[in-house]
Order: sequence, then structure tokens, then C-alpha cells
Amino acid sequence: MNRKRNTTTFKRILSCISRYRLGVAASLICAAVTVVLTLYVPILIGYAVDCIVAPGNVDFNGMLVILKKIAVVAAFTAIAQWLMSHINNIITYRVVKDIRTQAFNRVESLPLKYIDSHQHGDLISRIIADIDQFSDGLLMGFTQLFTGVLTIIGTLIFMFFINPVIALVVVLITPVSLFVASFIAKRTYIMFQKQSLTRGTLTSLIDEMLGNQKIVQAFGYEDEAQKQFETINEELRVWGLKATFFSSITNPSTRFVNSLVYACVGIAGAFAAIKGVLTVGQLSSFLSYANQYTKPFNEISGVITELQNALASAARVFELIDEELEIPDAEDAIVLADAKGEIVLDHVDFSYEPEKSLIEDMNLLVEPGQRIAIVGPTGCGKSTVINLLMRFYDVNSGSIAVDGTDIRQMTRKSLRTNYGMVLQETWLKSGTIRENIAYGMPEATEDQIISAAKEAHAHSFIKRMPQGYDTVISEDGGNLSHGQKQLLCIARVMLCLPPMLILDEATSSIDTRTEIRIQKAFAKMMKGRTSFIVAHRLSTIKEAEVILVMKEGHIIEQGTHDSLLEKQGFYAELYNSQFAVAE
Repeated sequence: MNRKRNTTTFKRILSCISRYRLGVAASLICAAVTVVLTLYVPILIGYAVDCIVAPGNVDFNGMLVILKKIAVVAAFTAIAQWLMSHINNIITYRVVKDIRTQAFNRVESLPLKYIDSHQHGDLISRIIADIDQFSDGLLMGFTQLFTGVLTIIGTLIFMFFINPVIALVVVLITPVSLFVASFIAKRTYIMFQKQSLTRGTLTSLIDEMLGNQKIVQAFGYEDEAQKQFETINEELRVWGLKATFFSSITNPSTRFVNSLVYACVGIAGAFAAIKGVLTVGQLSSFLSYANQYTKPFNEISGVITELQNALASAARVFELIDEELEIPDAEDAIVLADAKGEIVLDHVDFSYEPEKSLIEDMNLLVEPGQRIAIVGPTGCGKSTVINLLMRFYDVNSGSIAVDGTDIRQMTRKSLRTNYGMVLQETWLKSGTIRENIAYGMPEATEDQIISAAKEAHAHSFIKRMPQGYDTVISEDGGNLSHGQKQLLCIARVMLCLPPMLILDEATSSIDTRTEIRIQKAFAKMMKGRTSFIVAHRLSTIKEAEVILVMKEGHIIEQGTHDSLLEKQGFYAELYNSQFAVAE
């Protein structure tokens, strides 16, 4: 299974590299030039040795000419080697850039179901750490694998040219080195694969703990978090140690075999020189070739180890890239522009897990401009309805239509552009306050941004910031209070003012005084716009034209605030549980 997976991954890597075939060809040419010139030097050295005939009988003029040739060859070798390394660097980092871009684009296009069901830290680890590991292996492969293979082939050709019998001895011993390297490499890959998986789990835990440090400290979870970290970290240490052990014994093992090759060549060559089959210079050349022939096996064994790590990391990245995308927009999908806001839910069924039903046979007609409040206990399906309206998830059966058209026949972008969302969970990007307010309308003017901030009652606190609207806030608005972040999210929607609105606990993090002002702003904003208001505080939805009361995925009651109280049903029970004490 691993071999098949490795082969598939390797083919994918070659496919990624094929875009830069001209660079690869140039690198191969440079590698060939480097190897040929490097292998030419021992021949020149052999000629120089043969210039020393006996004590007092040395051809110095001949040696000088040979030394000049060696100097020129060495200079050209250095230039070719530098060019090869430079080209390899360019190819490697371009391939890595392409793969990282593919991975990020895939994450952007994955269905929300996949993102919700996978650890975010593991996804981050694949896009960053695993691709970095792949980059290191690919760079080493380019740098050493090409020259190593060419050196082996070149030295064999030169050795057979000098003496075929001794060259045959070298060839016969070579498979031992290959067997040792292959035996170790198989076990190394398994260890690196498990190391990569454990690293992703550890990254996920760290990301989770750092992102929720206040909760961790508030509930005294530090010791438990530390235990989890130490357990996973220990697993990472074990797999890392095993991977390092197997990878580290590859080089000594192949060196032992290579030393055996060198010794055999030396003994056979010495007997050949004694019999006059070889000159002393040819023997020195042959020994140099034997050393150069075995050297790439040490390098290639190290490359194989790195490639095992790179393949394990690349496989995880390609798994992410190959994940099934959300159902694409239909080819004839319409673009929803200036929606009137009529929404119809017709016999809608939906569940996140097939074996656990949630929303069953939901029917609803929303007239343009109506304010619809959705209330009910936690887990009843309120936020799920919002996910379905925005088409973050598709219904299992039934349909949702906007202005008479099934939303599955619209482009997702146009559908979502016609909605404005303010959620309980705020999201701000790293950047200026101005950029965050204008996130949905980058072309907005300064006056429009300030007007939206004033409508959201955010202008006063923004002006108190060090650089006002140019103040840079950290990732997810970490240097703002939760209420301030909520106000900026509200200002973002105030700026765009789309024809349909979704307010999911939009004022949950705002003080009562500001909430009264915001409710007035919302009332102005919702005028003439179809609006869905999800709320736990029932005092905030009294003015809604229709209140939907949900329980266990069903709409069990609907009507105005007063009519629902008169029914003395589930809504009245919820309302009285919140206000009975006050009354």
C-alpha cells in the first residue's frame, strides 16, 4: 500500500515539476558538465603520475601543462556546479509555491462540512510545515540525485575504459549497497509518515490552546492541556527518534559497503599493476574513480532518507488538494442581483450526520421586507437554518428559493452578496480599522466608512484609538474588546446594506445602553429589507412581524410576540422563564 502511495505521490511531484522542464533540462546539462569535468580530472592526475618515471627522471614540462589543464577544468566545474544549484533552487521554490497555492485555493473552495469536521491546526500544518519538509527533500533531490546518478554512470564508463575486469568487480559488489539502502529506506518512510501525522496533531492542539487561552485559564484547564501536550509531544519524540535512527544508519551502512568496494579495487589494481596490465598512473585514476563511484551512494542514501520524509509530507498535502470540492455552481446558474427578499422553504430536510436527524419537513414563506425572528433552545437548529439560507450547506431534500428561484440554481457569490451577516462570533482580519469596515466594499469612500461607523455607534471609540481609522488591529481583532469587535462587524454590514440581513445574536457582546442605540440602527437598517434575527434574549425580537419557535429541528409555533404569548405555548414558557423574576 505504501509503495503504491509512494509511486502515486512521486508521479504527482513529477507532474508539478514538468511545468519547468526547460529548467530541469538546463540543470541536467549543468550536472552532466560537472560530472564529466570532475571525472576528467583523475585521468589528468594519472597522466601527471606517469610523468614521474623514476627518481631524477621527472617530466616537469609535461606536468606543468597537465596542471594548467586541471586548473581550467576545475574553474569550469565550479561555474557549472553553481549554475546547477541556482537553477535547482529556482525550480524547487517555484514548485513549492505552486503546491502551496493549490493547497490554499483548495481550502478556500472546500465545503464548510470538511472544515468543520477537521482540526484546523492539522490543515495549517499541511499547508506550512509539510510543504516546508517537502521543499527540503525536493531541493536535496535536485541538488544531489542528478549529480549522484550521473557520477555513478560516468565513473563506470571511465573504469570500463581503463580496465573492464576490475570495473566488473565494482559492479558485482554494488547491489549490496543498494540492498542495504533499500532495506533501511522502507522502514524510514513509515517512521517519517507517523512523525508527520503526529506533528499535525500537535500543531492542532497548540493552535486550539493558544486561540482559547482565556477559556483554558478560566476553567483551570492548564494542567490537562499540559498533559495532552506532553503525551502528543512524547509520541512525536518517539517517532522522530526512530525516523532519525533509521535514517542515520543508512550512511554508515553504505559507507561500509563502499569501503569494501574501494579495498577490492585497490587489491585487484595492485596485482594488475605488478603484472604490467596497468600503469601506476592508471591505478591512481582507477582508485580515484572507485572513490568517486562509491561516494554518490552515500549521498543518494541520504537523499533517499530526505525523499522519504518529503514523500510522506507531500502525500498529506496532496490528500488535502484532492479533497472533494463543494458542488460547483451550475453552468447555467443565474446571478442574483437586487433581490426583493421573498424566501420560500419547501419541505426542507437536513442533518449534519445521516444517522442523526435535525431539520425535518420545514416549510416557511417569508414576504419581502419581513422581519423573521428565530428562537428556541440551544441545538434546535436556529443557526443551521442560517447555514442553509446562505448555502454554506445544501439541503438533503426539499428546496430553498429566493424570489422564486431555487438557490442551487444561483451562483453562491451572488446569493451571499445579497445577504448581510452579523454573527455572535466576530471575525476581523489583521489590518487597519478602515480596511475591516470596508471588507465587503473595498471601493467605499472615507465618508461612507465614517457614516457606517457612526450608524453602528463605533465612531466614538475608533476616534479614541491611537491612529483612528488607520489603527492597525491584530489578527481577529485581538487588541479590541469583544463588544468593540462586534460594533466593527455591524459597521461592515451598515456600509454594504444588502437587501437581506441575518443577525445571529448580533448584540450579545454589547452593553445595554449601546444595545438600545444599535437596536434603533438595526430598525432603520431593516426597514424594507428581509431580515432574519436569531436571538436568545427574547426582549430583542418583540417588534418582529413573525417569530418562529423551533424545537428539535421543527417549527412548532409561529406568530407575533403578543399572539404567541396568548397561546400560552412553548414561546410563552421561554419568555416567562426569562422575565418572570423581573415581573
